[in-house]
Amino acid sequence: MAIGGSFDNEGGEMSEINMTPLVDVMLVLLIIFIMTVPVLTHSVKLDLPRAQNQPNEAKPTTVNLSITRDGALHWNEETLDETTFHQRIAAIAQQSPQPEVHIRGDRKVEYERVIKVMAEAQRAGVLKLGFVTEPGQ
Repeated sequence: MAIGGSFDNEGGEMSEINMTPLVDVMLVLLIIFIMTVPVLTHSVKLDLPRAQNQPNEAKPTTVNLSITRDGALHWNEETLDETTFHQRIAAIAQQSPQPEVHIRGDRKVEYERVIKVMAEAQRAGVLKLGFVTEPGQ
């Protein structure tokens, strides 16, 4: 007597799908789902205070520092000397929120000059510092 059905030939494979493991897995998942749903929906009833709120529309400002080929420093199109630069960079480091500082160095300017400007900005406490470049071709 054969268990699980009859076969047409002795060497053939059984063509029936065993559904028992699938049903077992689905029942376990159903039990897990039933147990977790009340935990997820449970909340404490509170009467929270109501307040009017206006969105903060503070637009971040940017400062463009340009270093020309001869090493001259420009602050938003205005040429600066070293002492004025030190004063201005220290002043924006104290602002809250700090403006972003974008450094634009000429392709032919000495690398050391750009690094000195960047180091002075970092020493003053500027947190948002970026470099502006043109995409390569």
